[in-house]
Amino acid sequence: MKDLRRLVIFLFLFCVFHCSLPAALAQDGTDRMPAFRDPKLPIDRRVDDLVSRMTLEEKVSQMMNGAAAIDRLGVPEYEWWNEALHGVARAGTATVFPQVIGLAATFDEKLVFDVADVTSTEARAKHHEFVRRGRRGRYQGLTFWSPNINIFRDPRWGRGQETWGEDPYLSGLLGSAFVKGLQGNDPKYLKASSAVKHYAVHSGPEPERHAFDAIVSKHDLQDTYLPQFRMAIVDAKASGLMCAYNRVNGLPACASNELSEILFKKWKFDGHVVSDCGAIDNIFLRHKYVATEAEASALAVKAGTDLTCGREYRSLVNGVRDGLITKAQIDKAVKNLMKIRFRLGMFDPPEMVKYAQIPFSMNDRPVHHSLSLEAARRSLVLLKNQSNTLPLRKDLKTIAVIGPNADDRDVMLGNYNGEPSVWATPLEAIKKAVSPSTRVLYSKGVLPPDQPASPDDLQDDAIEKAKQADAVIMVMGISPRVEGEEMKVKLDGFRGGDRTDLSLPKAQQELIKDVHALGKPVILVTMSGSALALTWENENLSAILHAWYPGQFGGAAIAEALFGDYNPGGRLPVTFYRSADQLPPFDDYKMGGRTYRYFRGEPLYPFGYGLSYSRFEYSRLQIPTTAAVGSDVNLSVMVKNAGKVAGDEVVQVYFTHKTASHPAPIRSLVGAQRVHLRAGEARIVKFKISARQLSLVLRSGDRVLQPGVISFSVGGEQPGFTGSADANSTMSISHDVKLVGKGIALPE
Repeated sequence: MKDLRRLVIFLFLFCVFHCSLPAALAQDGTDRMPAFRDPKLPIDRRVDDLVSRMTLEEKVSQMMNGAAAIDRLGVPEYEWWNEALHGVARAGTATVFPQVIGLAATFDEKLVFDVADVTSTEARAKHHEFVRRGRRGRYQGLTFWSPNINIFRDPRWGRGQETWGEDPYLSGLLGSAFVKGLQGNDPKYLKASSAVKHYAVHSGPEPERHAFDAIVSKHDLQDTYLPQFRMAIVDAKASGLMCAYNRVNGLPACASNELSEILFKKWKFDGHVVSDCGAIDNIFLRHKYVATEAEASALAVKAGTDLTCGREYRSLVNGVRDGLITKAQIDKAVKNLMKIRFRLGMFDPPEMVKYAQIPFSMNDRPVHHSLSLEAARRSLVLLKNQSNTLPLRKDLKTIAVIGPNADDRDVMLGNYNGEPSVWATPLEAIKKAVSPSTRVLYSKGVLPPDQPASPDDLQDDAIEKAKQADAVIMVMGISPRVEGEEMKVKLDGFRGGDRTDLSLPKAQQELIKDVHALGKPVILVTMSGSALALTWENENLSAILHAWYPGQFGGAAIAEALFGDYNPGGRLPVTFYRSADQLPPFDDYKMGGRTYRYFRGEPLYPFGYGLSYSRFEYSRLQIPTTAAVGSDVNLSVMVKNAGKVAGDEVVQVYFTHKTASHPAPIRSLVGAQRVHLRAGEARIVKFKISARQLSLVLRSGDRVLQPGVISFSVGGEQPGFTGSADANSTMSISHDVKLVGKGIALPE
């Protein structure tokens, strides 16, 4: 009787366990665990096994951003769409870092890695909490369509704020650091999946983004538009890529065999490709490249676009039946997608995936707030500080704070942002920073540019308060409500999210002039996601601090800089022009006359520019006088803080090929390190410049190393800029190196 009871219990438990598994998990007629469920097997084998069990309809259902559940296989639904440009976005409370263009201004690779690492930590914390609650919707997954590494080729582009600036090397360096921080360092599992975007040449104008054809030379494509993508994919191993809305030389980016050949054959990319949202529709509806959705979908998949952000790929089932695409081509795309989900640990026991152990309590932590504040500090760029106007004394009798951005929380957040739990606007932080006896008077002065014309009494109020002040802090600029992604904005100076005028809004310009006429010290703080033409302001005001869209603690960082608790050391990742008149037409994608690499005019402030409260000296440059073509070049320089306060210096290395026989940039950044030095401290800073960084791109698009003379410049800004009269501006040291030997062709 006892043995019979044991047998009954055994059979009961056996049935309970096996009946809880989906019936289709053992299609071979046995009760063995299917290969895709075995975490001990290689991922490729598991992926092959899982995809082999799917029907055509099930496979296609996995190729859209809202991937359907396949219950019979135990595959849950999954939403691929998630955003994390500068913190986890659109998923509730999260730490909000400075907008990407501000992170670029830090010139700080380690800081950017840390920001991305914190972002993926919060992403994991959120994702697993969502899953515990049975939620698998948009902005709740682990596949992030970040970073945006398009080149900010023209300051009028509204989405340029999402990028790492105008330079391919800096964009690649910082974008790669972001990819690495987001994806983690586990040899088997991804912390999160990073999809770099938008491939390729996507940089406005926004109102035409679904239909424009970016006509680019082979030289510009390889010299400017693609190097940062190569760095993120080949060096940083990004696991995803998003293709763009536009055409490139007549071919829709998401169906371009030319772009695909570079991506897959030359760069050996083995991740997944997702379309921008609605880009497959564009192929037939707006580009008119083919006639039907099925043709557009088939072309995109065959070119390597595995996933559509949209529903267009529903047509692929009929596309197979109509001979537009094969089952094998469908299989390849689905395998690329499922491999990402396996690499994220979604089919393995949580205890095997170290990132799955991150608890929800790791979201929005105080230590993450501290990093956001530090990032905001390092993003600040001091543009002018005549006669050491800054820092201000904290014990002034009265300070007037004037401007529409002084107490606007939205302006600090940029776009694609999360929701902060705490924050500090400039006005709030200034009030906390000054001595208890100091009066702080506030006036908006003018309404934000997205609102109607400012009433006279608002401007009168600002003038009256400025008259009472010992110093006036004017917090001006634009906002993410008027510059950004495909916006319905029709205002003077703006068009559909882009800008038509680089100056401050006219009402702000007039108020600044009126306040300046009072004879008071005026400190201008500007916020924007793009370059501003501050020509009059630079000529007439004594101090200007640029703060971008600085994140949730941007106000605190601004106040620290204004009153000397922090010494600003950020640098411009874009050229600040004197006006849009200095630029070619916005819809011209030729690089001639654009960015510091090809612009021959006199900028207001050049790429790499930024002042400090301290003064830095350069000496003892060590660099060879000759080097073999194809060899790396090592150099070092002594940097000394010759000022009275500690501060950061961004040491920049530029090179110019003085004997180039083909189109070449005026100069190119090839090295950047941000170093902190105490007053009086000196340090040797070393660089290793790779041979590839010294290469040239021919008109044919081929990349080569050529013998000849190259000039290196090492300093705190570009060589030769004479626009700053400030005594604290840094110096540069130049040195020529002769490259000897035969020319070498380099692979892309």
